[in-house]
Amino acid sequence: MIGIVVVSHSVKVAEGICDMVEQISASGEHKLPIIAAGGNAEGKLGTDPKRILDAIKKADEGDGVAVLCDLGSGVISSQAAISMLDDTLKQRVRIADAPILEGAVGAAVEAASDAHSSLEMVISAAEASRQLHKK
Repeated sequence: MIGIVVVSHSVKVAEGICDMVEQISASGEHKLPIIAAGGNAEGKLGTDPKRILDAIKKADEGDGVAVLCDLGSGVISSQAAISMLDDTLKQRVRIADAPILEGAVGAAVEAASDAHSSLEMVISAAEASRQLHKK
């Protein structure tokens, strides 16, 4: 199954999104691997490449990991974390160009609804959320 990592500057935001997405995507016995990577090394506002690296490794079940980020430095920290991965895992990790909450929901629904879903399909579902209009 494709794993998902939610990178936010806030521990609470990352954990809240993961909690919401877990509930929305719950189906069957196998729990979707969605891991929060929020806050800096001290647990305050910020991002930490080491936390993100650990979250990617934890979310990986062999099929790939989609990473969703909240702000620009979250993307930079995620890129740094990906650069620290071994080459095999690095090939299976992608950052989605998507809003963090809507993208995480789209990615999770795709990943959880089809055991044969690919990383490209999950990233595509996350990125499609950019087109959701709210009026």
